[in-house]
Amino acid sequence: MLKDITIGQFFPGNSFIHKMDPRMKLVAVLLYIIMLFVASHPLSLIVGVALLAVMYAVSKIPAAMVLKSLKPVIPIIIFTSVLNVFFISGEPLFSWWLIEITKEGITMAVLMSVRIVCLIAGSSLLTYTTSPIELTDALERLMKPLNKIKVPVHELSMMMTIALRFIPTLIEETDKIISAQKARGADMETGGLMQRAKALIPILIPLFVSSFRRADELAMAMECRCYRGGEGRTRMKQLHLSPRDFVALIVVIAAFGGIIAMNMLLRP
Repeated sequence: MLKDITIGQFFPGNSFIHKMDPRMKLVAVLLYIIMLFVASHPLSLIVGVALLAVMYAVSKIPAAMVLKSLKPVIPIIIFTSVLNVFFISGEPLFSWWLIEITKEGITMAVLMSVRIVCLIAGSSLLTYTTSPIELTDALERLMKPLNKIKVPVHELSMMMTIALRFIPTLIEETDKIISAQKARGADMETGGLMQRAKALIPILIPLFVSSFRRADELAMAMECRCYRGGEGRTRMKQLHLSPRDFVALIVVIAAFGGIIAMNMLLRP
């Protein structure tokens, strides 16, 4: 299961989306997330699903990789769907004792499940096609106006990107620790809730020690390279908007407008 988590990984490529300006990709992803929750009808949500499918096809990220990355969120999707099915009131389709399943509950369960899948897949597309350095520069540029109110924009951007970058590393480290503990005879899959919780202690302690050691090594490496924050810092690669960035933004805005129009037309 841990090996299926691909959040924070970057897959180099030469596609249209890989070449886009990272600032425009961040803006497009934010608009897409808002679009998913604005879509209030199954037909309007299909527009968001179709747009995501086209973006993955253009980026040439394998569909198997996307499906693999969605495995860890399946329990969340199931839990959310069950809550919506049994706790949304409306036209009853099935009723027995305290259990009542409504048409509105099933509709909302489908909508929320699709939203969560598209939310995870759409956010993952950003990290799949954007390197950590580009992501840091994009975040810093977009949040630059906050410098006027003394917000440490560069430091925040750096911390967010480093945290995102080290997610795959920590997942790999956790998998190694679990394999080592199982080789020593540790039982982590049987027993009650308390026994399983206690079995996590031999995993969490080495993981924390390893994380602090990596953080200390990273801080030492940055100091050796005379890192002093964003003041006076230059960049080897400058960010420049190109026609492809505006084309992508126009497509996302058009899809957003289409969803709003469909919501108004399909409103009961």
